[in-house]
Amino acid sequence: MPGLSTLLRYETAWLGHDVVAGLVLATMLVPVGIAYAVASGLPGICGLYATIIPLLVYAVFGPSRILVLGPDSALAAVILGVVLPLSGRDPQRAVALGGMMALVSGAVLILAGLARLGFVTELLSKPIRYGYMNGIALTVLISQLPKLFGFSVESTGPLRDLWAIGGAILAGRTNWAAFAVGTATLATILVLRGSRVPGILIAVVGAAVLVGTFNLAERHNVSILGSLPQGLPGFAIPWLGVGDIVPVLIGGCAVAMVSFADTSVLSRAYAARTRTTVDPNQEMVGLGAANLATGFFQGFPISSSSSRTPVAEAAGARTQLTGIVGALAIALLLLMAPDLLGNLPTAALAAVVIASAIGLFEVADLRRIHRIQRWEFWLSITCFAGVAVFGAIPGIGLAIVIAVIEFLWDGWRPYSAVLGRPAGIEGFHDVTRYPEARRIPGLVLFRWDAPLFFANAELFRERVLAAVSESPTSVRCVVVAAAPVTSVDVTAADALVELDDALLAQGIELRFAELKDPVKDKLRRFGLFDRFGETRFFLTIDAAVSRYHGAT
Repeated sequence: MPGLSTLLRYETAWLGHDVVAGLVLATMLVPVGIAYAVASGLPGICGLYATIIPLLVYAVFGPSRILVLGPDSALAAVILGVVLPLSGRDPQRAVALGGMMALVSGAVLILAGLARLGFVTELLSKPIRYGYMNGIALTVLISQLPKLFGFSVESTGPLRDLWAIGGAILAGRTNWAAFAVGTATLATILVLRGSRVPGILIAVVGAAVLVGTFNLAERHNVSILGSLPQGLPGFAIPWLGVGDIVPVLIGGCAVAMVSFADTSVLSRAYAARTRTTVDPNQEMVGLGAANLATGFFQGFPISSSSSRTPVAEAAGARTQLTGIVGALAIALLLLMAPDLLGNLPTAALAAVVIASAIGLFEVADLRRIHRIQRWEFWLSITCFAGVAVFGAIPGIGLAIVIAVIEFLWDGWRPYSAVLGRPAGIEGFHDVTRYPEARRIPGLVLFRWDAPLFFANAELFRERVLAAVSESPTSVRCVVVAAAPVTSVDVTAADALVELDDALLAQGIELRFAELKDPVKDKLRRFGLFDRFGETRFFLTIDAAVSRYHGAT
């Protein structure tokens, strides 16, 4: 519980900063929380429940002193993809589905943190992360367009939804009063973004005042939020039917991956700025505990916020007491003034989500990737298209599959080289890069630049035999320069035996140089040391070459 450690070392001078920052933060947390709840297919009040509980829990279990947790636009499309088709637009079922997704996400994160799996999100390369986040941003943006235009459509997927939205606009279903309020709200947020002025608060309060003053809800049928339930969330177990289990499990796991990927990046960034360290495994536990708790109090999955955390920092936050103050301020709002936001139009809430979705798009760095590594750029575009065409959850699944394929591809077809000694250069180097390099007659020095495992074991054998057949002199010995080989599995070990048999049949001895001790330990377990003998393993390539020279 890192929060208790911070409390024991809390300095009185921090108190004023944390209280002020918490109050400033609360003014942003309320409209954003409601907006993201609606965008996720849940009642707006759930957004406030999913703000209060996580802030309190993360203050105890979270390792970051400044991170702000709550509903997030990056998760909205994933949650909506589960909630919308299963709930049948029943608010109570939607709340239960959102709560169970939070429980699944929280349990997965806590177990992964305790198992010290905080590194797993690093398996998703930056282009793949950009691809699915850009896809999610587009999905979120499209999902909010009907509310911005003042009508509704039956959601069947991002691109089909876009077609339905275009048809509704052409059919004249646009509510121009709602559209004017929504676009004005969006413009205000975008214009004031990056300034010290609370743009979201000004925009949504202005929209609510405008709707209330001119009675737009009744006169022009502008949809509004209405009164929020008075009081704090109560403990409730989100019961589901058997048919809901599989999609909720898949959605919860997808949410866990996305939320921790974002949280770990943001946490590390702020740790670097404050010159502190953050344990990624503890970050997983803290985020999981926050999700688990909010699932039992009518909330839904949450993540860190890249838009609200800077607000807390700019307001002078020193510790997680800022989040506690913000949570208590929202709780007081629900207890004392639940009707305060009754006139808030849903078009304005849609504008808040759209503004956030616009901020999720990553274009500048993709241009750089396109310039320096074209195939990774197209990998990112493939992930983006997967989310845009199939939806958030299938798209994230596609991103994971592509990440695994990318990882395996690098090891499946790795680079290999025959080595020689270039004149005037220390050591042995690739003869294709140094054509003038002198090769030792009768000796093939072969380097393999990857772990040796089931996917590339046969290719390794083929390339060694090809190097032997292409040697300009009759070969008596092959030395594998094995420094890049970080692992060997059973399939690869058996391939080494087959290779040794094939070489011995030609009167050629197989030797190894610079093999790492952990890899040697594996070969001992596999019985290869007994087969080859200690004399076939050398600490350096020079030692192997010297032995060859001495023998010949």
